[in-house]
Amino acid sequence: MPQPLRVAFLGCGFITRVHSRHLTALRRDIVCSYASRDTAKAEACCRQFPGGRAYASYAAAIAAPDVDAVVVAVPPRFHLELTLQALAAGKHVLVEKPAFPRMADYHTAVAARDRAARTVMVGENDHYKPLVGTLRRLLAEGAIGDMVFAHFTTIAKRFKTADDWRNDEAMAGGDAFFEEGIHWLHIAGSLGPTIRTVHGFRPAPASTGPDRRSKSMMVAFQYDNDAAGSLYYSREIPSLFRGLRLSKLFGRDGIITFESNGAFVVVRGKGMPRLLFPGFRDIRGYKAMYRDFVASIHAGRQPEMSLDRAIDDPRLMDQIYASIATTSP
Repeated sequence: MPQPLRVAFLGCGFITRVHSRHLTALRRDIVCSYASRDTAKAEACCRQFPGGRAYASYAAAIAAPDVDAVVVAVPPRFHLELTLQALAAGKHVLVEKPAFPRMADYHTAVAARDRAARTVMVGENDHYKPLVGTLRRLLAEGAIGDMVFAHFTTIAKRFKTADDWRNDEAMAGGDAFFEEGIHWLHIAGSLGPTIRTVHGFRPAPASTGPDRRSKSMMVAFQYDNDAAGSLYYSREIPSLFRGLRLSKLFGRDGIITFESNGAFVVVRGKGMPRLLFPGFRDIRGYKAMYRDFVASIHAGRQPEMSLDRAIDDPRLMDQIYASIATTSP
């Protein structure tokens, strides 16, 4: 049986705790350590999620001989620098999403990965969600025939505080859609058909409150099978139960309606309607994502969410923001 993978988190903020809570079910496969510029934060994570060591700096964790891989869980501005340092030290890397602010950064990371002959995963947990797997399967088996429209909705009222680093676009890499909406763009583009062209429409940001970012975006796109799609994203509009919303895939033989978080799927096509529950035990896909990370390292391969696959998403993002720039007054 392979030895557990020894992983060090670089950064001890909110997202590190999210990952760590899901990893408690994988303790036989992964041992977690924590690194922070604030030693007390690293030690607090070690107490909350026992298993490894606390490091007083990112450099110390990267240099540690008892660390096999690192998770880059700091603001995107620092992702490339830490990824390159970890690869140079012979570590495998999982980098949180959005992985890098610029397309050129992805190419730099790919070159460094290939030189180091290490595994690099982009932390797109939504790629591994049971919901997304169910939708891929239904489309592949022709549950609704030829897809005509796809409509994705992710709306909630979730403001950031004034001191949150996401309010600084230089740290986050962009506005709210860049920082979080990229997950939903990935879902839209990973169901089978490939997004060919895309255009963004961004409402004016609110002028009051502590969260001054642009927090809403409507995206229109066309797939390579000629289906058309739309994505409605907002973090400033009230929604039922602070996030319950419905999305739909429309086909010539039926309609798939699904709760956007993955609670349920309703299929109305040939035959009787079906109510499906994709799965609640790993509803956000973190466990499946880390299983792929561990398996890819042991097998000496790249994971499903490799840099090569992940680069499609920022390419679409660049098109969206370029379209906004050309249509803005």
